[in-house]
Amino acid sequence: MNEPIPVTRTTDLGTARLLPDLDRPRAWLLTVDGAPQSYLDLDDPTHLEFEYVRMLAHALDTAAPPGRPLDVLHLGGGALTLPRYAAATRPGSGQRVVEADRGLAELIAERCPLPGGARIAVEIADARAALTATAPASADIVVGDVFGGALIPAHLTTLGYARDIRRVLRPDGIYAANLADAVPFAFLRSQLATFGAVFGQMCLLAEPAVLRGRRFGNTVLVASGAPLPLAELARRAAADVFPARAVHGEALARLVGGAVPVPDGAAVPSPRPPSGTFTVA
Repeated sequence: MNEPIPVTRTTDLGTARLLPDLDRPRAWLLTVDGAPQSYLDLDDPTHLEFEYVRMLAHALDTAAPPGRPLDVLHLGGGALTLPRYAAATRPGSGQRVVEADRGLAELIAERCPLPGGARIAVEIADARAALTATAPASADIVVGDVFGGALIPAHLTTLGYARDIRRVLRPDGIYAANLADAVPFAFLRSQLATFGAVFGQMCLLAEPAVLRGRRFGNTVLVASGAPLPLAELARRAAADVFPARAVHGEALARLVGGAVPVPDGAAVPSPRPPSGTFTVA
């Protein structure tokens, strides 16, 4: 029998583990310091296991007509789940992935290599520094999914960061970001206020249990300087195997409330999840 076995490796920023999914022959769960980071199926890159990744994919799927190649900048790499998905659903897309952990990137390249012909370039760098060095109006979509352990680093939560995102996007480009929080949503509200000060259009995708304060969880912010496909985002989110709501307009304004944008000098990381929330033994 040739059953896959778990792989553990100390990387630059933590301890990474690749755990095989015994129900899918070439599927893996990536954890870093015990927190799930990515799930990928090498035989089916369109299979997305995590609910927040599925919500990010909704943003990618509605960013342009089906199949049209896009220029995508991914801030945060993990096991490259979403870049593989984009390569499969939008062949010919040019994708740049920024990953801070060289050891993690090397582990994924070794154990979970990219498919032949995929135009995916992995760059080892800090996400903010790489963003600052990116040419203006060079991306159709920027995906923000950077976590240091279980936290979003503080320097990726500010007005300066949001303005750099807007600079890098084309006029009708989309920013999609994974944000984790729980009631009273102080961090999430600050992020909505920050990106709302830079982008004219926003939508938040979230599972009802998270919005109602029943648990800590992931939400996905979708922002643009151009009108968003709100009806299609809402339809896809509601029809998903993990049904979610699309919050926008007055409902989103009520959620933001009196929150104010975050200047670079006052940034803090995202809140630490309650013990055991995302931990894999």
